[in-house]
Amino acid sequence: MTPIDETTPAPDVVDRETWRAARLALLDREKAHTREGDAIAAARRRLPMTEVPNVELLGEHGSTPLLELFDGRPQLVLYKHMWHDGQPVEGQCEGCTATIWDFHDASYPNARGISFAVLSRGPWAELAPFRDFMGYTHPWFSNREVDDPLLGPDTEGAYVSLLRRGDRIFATNWITGRGVEAMMSSMAIADMTAYGRQEQWEDSPAGWPQSPTFTAWSTDGRPTPQWSRPGATPVAATVEHHDHH
Repeated sequence: MTPIDETTPAPDVVDRETWRAARLALLDREKAHTREGDAIAAARRRLPMTEVPNVELLGEHGSTPLLELFDGRPQLVLYKHMWHDGQPVEGQCEGCTATIWDFHDASYPNARGISFAVLSRGPWAELAPFRDFMGYTHPWFSNREVDDPLLGPDTEGAYVSLLRRGDRIFATNWITGRGVEAMMSSMAIADMTAYGRQEQWEDSPAGWPQSPTFTAWSTDGRPTPQWSRPGATPVAATVEHHDHH
């Protein structure tokens, strides 16, 4: 990360009224952006849907049919977490970690009849200790043996939205790429600041601190949030321990 101190270029200093006028001018654009987002969401609610099978997944209670992941609710959102077989916890996807780290509790979606779960191609024997180490409370399942193109392991780093109609299951939405930022509140917080995300792709004034894209997602060799976890060891020690076993 580029260091920031009092010598780093910064916004112009103006009086309070000049600042307020500039802020309100941008607010008009922000409101237009919000209205367009609402219109896109309205179109999303009008998408058709396609049926998917009640596939068998593997979780903490063994083989589990997809219908059980709804937990009695009519809708389910799945996040498909990438996995690197045989790697220690610090070797797992920093991008997927950044995507779901801010979302630890699904109480509000649950109140709207929406359940949430994570699917990953990793074997359950590897997923379980990773989930425990990260402190995730959402249910995780291995979809390693699933061959459906929407629910199987080949479409990772994506969200799938499902709707249950009795015992039939339908996919209503699928999204990946920048679309997964909907759950990344950390990025939204950074976007509110003077220097933004500090990534090279951003359109910032000359001299603004910027680093290669995604570098903040990993710190000292492991996904950044892992350093806040109890028992996080230096990366070298963790690798040696993994190799030993």
